[in-house]
Amino acid sequence: MTGVPRGVAIALLLIAIPAGTAAQQRGQRGGNNPFPGGTNPDGSLRPTPPLTRLFTQDAYTEYVILAPGTEQFRIRFWPEETRPGATELVNATRGGSEGSDIEVYDPRTGKPLKFTYQQQGDDPENHAIRAILPIPVPEGGIGRVLIYKTYKDPRTYMMRGDDIVWVRSLSGYRLGVVLPKGFAFLSSNVAAQLTTTADGLLKLAFANPSGQSNPVTIHARKTTADFPPLPYTDMFFEDIKTLYDLGAPETHDIQVEQSYSDFRKGDKARLDSLAYLPLQDLKVIDLDTAKAFIPVKEGKMMVAKLDVPIVDDKQSVHIKIAGTLKDSGYKVQNGDLVFDRALHGLRNTVLLPAGWEVAAVSQSGTVGMYQGRAFVALINLNAENNYRVTVHARKRTGDTNK
Repeated sequence: MTGVPRGVAIALLLIAIPAGTAAQQRGQRGGNNPFPGGTNPDGSLRPTPPLTRLFTQDAYTEYVILAPGTEQFRIRFWPEETRPGATELVNATRGGSEGSDIEVYDPRTGKPLKFTYQQQGDDPENHAIRAILPIPVPEGGIGRVLIYKTYKDPRTYMMRGDDIVWVRSLSGYRLGVVLPKGFAFLSSNVAAQLTTTADGLLKLAFANPSGQSNPVTIHARKTTADFPPLPYTDMFFEDIKTLYDLGAPETHDIQVEQSYSDFRKGDKARLDSLAYLPLQDLKVIDLDTAKAFIPVKEGKMMVAKLDVPIVDDKQSVHIKIAGTLKDSGYKVQNGDLVFDRALHGLRNTVLLPAGWEVAAVSQSGTVGMYQGRAFVALINLNAENNYRVTVHARKRTGDTNK
């Protein structure tokens, strides 16, 4: 959550994808191609569709590489289902990956969920987990599950002598990769946070800001070095995301929606973000049930009483807070719409009023259109939990939108 230090980001050495791998990828489309639009027969790139999603990285995936020679890695995965009324969540196994040792849990209660793992269609390599949700996805809520599964895939996990080589195209997720005991990184082709887990394993944590294909290659080698646990938590495990929906700039009004999961044990959820988001007309929702929480003040902070206390690591509460923010840093200045604010957490999206075009953004972000309105989506890849962002926009001449 937002009050927890996020660690120190360490960028690892960047290496090029081997020429043989690149050659195999030319002319292919989909997850095996580093460009998500794919390629034409002549090798030229196909364009991807325009960005329309306000946020990426809704799921988190951790890959724990198992012992050398097994060709296996253990996956911990938090997917979501947003369709109201849906009663199951489907998670397909990637072709060529052999799935086993599957466990599925309800993140709200920590209890096991019923599921099936079956072949889909006529392709013997096409399998899927179909997890039965605890309740149908409620209107205004989100269905989620926690999946553990083991994949065996010799195309992903191979040995070069005593060295581990792990290569996989990872699309759109917040990610972690953990080495086996007694191994250290030789190289990784992604910039990532690097830390040591409680049981002395080295772990990479990273995100792909575009939410698109991210080909990852890791090389690791046996070592006699001893790695004691370090306090740097996986900064990309945090799923907090905040939408700033801008009203007319002369009003300084911003509609704010923020959602996050809180894993801290106890029978109360601490609403830390209200310390920097003094919202009017505050609503706090349990996204697992779509029922309202009643926030109360406890000392200097606001908390919400949980129907199901959090007692183990498989549990969390999924919360949405919403309300109106009056912010003098949102205004019109010399004809520019200006949004100037310190933003917190991993993901923040600024949605402009209709009729305004993005002119400048002080931090790195992607630009898209949502229901005819421009937005800027920002992912904070720095270890610091907050940073200042300024967005400038200009109104279209003669636009009649208010």
